[in-house]
Amino acid sequence: MKAPFRIATAQSRITPDVRENGRRLRDLMSMARSAGCRLVHFPEGALSGYVKSQIRDWDEVDWRALRDELDRISDHAARLGLWTVLGCNHRLTPPNRPHNSLYVISDAGALIGRYDKRLCSNAELSDWYTPGAVAFVFEVDGICFGAALCIEVQFPELFIDYGRRGVECALLSAYADDPIYGLLAQAHAATNNFWLSLSIPALPDNRLSAGLIGPDGYWLAQAEANGAELLVCGEIEKDAPRFDIAINKARPWRATARSGAIYAERRVLDARSNDRMSFFIV
Repeated sequence: MKAPFRIATAQSRITPDVRENGRRLRDLMSMARSAGCRLVHFPEGALSGYVKSQIRDWDEVDWRALRDELDRISDHAARLGLWTVLGCNHRLTPPNRPHNSLYVISDAGALIGRYDKRLCSNAELSDWYTPGAVAFVFEVDGICFGAALCIEVQFPELFIDYGRRGVECALLSAYADDPIYGLLAQAHAATNNFWLSLSIPALPDNRLSAGLIGPDGYWLAQAEANGAELLVCGEIEKDAPRFDIAINKARPWRATARSGAIYAERRVLDARSNDRMSFFIV
């Protein structure tokens, strides 16, 4: 059996000060590595701050400081040997609006890719962001990850698509405190039979909490919904007996069922089947 993959899901405090955010993220990265984690997952806007809450106008953003903090975090990831996934605004060429993004930094400190939020809210699309266009999948230690952001939890087709792409753990970063996000996250994990890490900010009187959900839809590790800044550490264990049905039976069966072939070949030509306006004839 392979050793479990240990992941840290952050419930981190986010401020308007990118320097302060960078210090907090590096401290939490160190904590994650000390806890034996291979990857740490941060919320939407974890480094840059989130629009409306921390950013009222793009002219307020110190992009040089933000880039410097990204370099520092990358260097720290290399020192720790820790994969790091963090939410951050990504600047485009003016006058184009930024992307709302997740950066994926390897354990060697290299940026291996970026996910740009595709399904932005009405407010984001109207006043703040340029939407992304493509899914993003990457692999660490033989485990396939996919990325999603906040309101995208409302769109099951994104998660179904990740399941088709072979994703084994979805990383959902949000700036939210609505409990429905947790319920939807559990539903996506259960219906697609993959792990799902939900990372959110530490907000006062938070009604939602960060954590890791198993491929059966149940929480494996979950923070208390009290707004505390913390890490939730959990394990992705593909050989665990408790997930045998979810991974080895339900997931491949559902993929086959979604293709439709097994149903098409069993349909019959029968007048009683075609007549939907009558009870059956004895």
